[in-house]
Order: sequence, then structure tokens, then C-alpha cells
Amino acid sequence: QVQLVESGGGLVQAGGSLRLSCVGSGDTFSMYAMGWFRQPPGKEREFVATISRVGRKTDYAGSTKGRFTISRDNAKTTVYLQMNSLKPEDTAVYYCAARGPTVTGAYYTRDSDYGFWGQGTQVTVSS
Repeated sequence: QVQLVESGGGLVQAGGSLRLSCVGSGDTFSMYAMGWFRQPPGKEREFVATISRVGRKTDYAGSTKGRFTISRDNAKTTVYLQMNSLKPEDTAVYYCAARGPTVTGAYYTRDSDYGFWGQGTQVTVSS
């Protein structure tokens, strides 16, 4: 099993940037595909980005492609979400998730694919 702790959320003006971090512990982090999801106020949780075990493959939601970048540092057991050009509609609680152990190159876009979740970090973008 892996435990996940997110950080880096906060309040930012539209057009600004934030970097979220998610630190994993308890198992071999490099064996897990990782994902970021978010839940806007009053809405369902939605996919944001995913990355394969060693970071060679990534995928993004259409609404975040070109603005957000997911990356990972397995030596630090951390996955990041760099968010640029933030918009008020990006306001949400952001969660990181892990699925594994999994095969090299695999990545997942559905929240039902993930078995381990962090507690979430709030991101608020003001207009």
C-alpha cells in the first residue's frame, strides 16, 4: 500500500501559477502509476492528468492540456502538477491518486482505476 499527502494548494489570481506536490510513502513509489484529479464545488470529481511509473507517458484532460504539466521524481517519491494560466474554473479540491503495482508505460484516466488517494488540497482561483 501507499500513503499519499498533497500540498501546494492556495489562493491565486487568474493567470497565475501553482505547483502541487504529492509525496508517497509506504511502498515502492516507482511501481505506481499516478494521477491528479479534482472536484470543483458542487460537481463530480474529474480527471486532470496521469503519468506512468517512470514518467515516460502522460495524458491530460482537454481542459488542462497545454496549461498543466504532470511530472514525477521517483527518488523523492513525489509527483507534481505544475499549473499555469490558471482560470477561475480551475477552482477545486485537487487529489493525487496511485494505482499499482502496475506495468511500465501504463497510465489511467478513470478515478475507478485508482486504489489509493490523498486527502486533497484546495486550489482557489480568483477572477
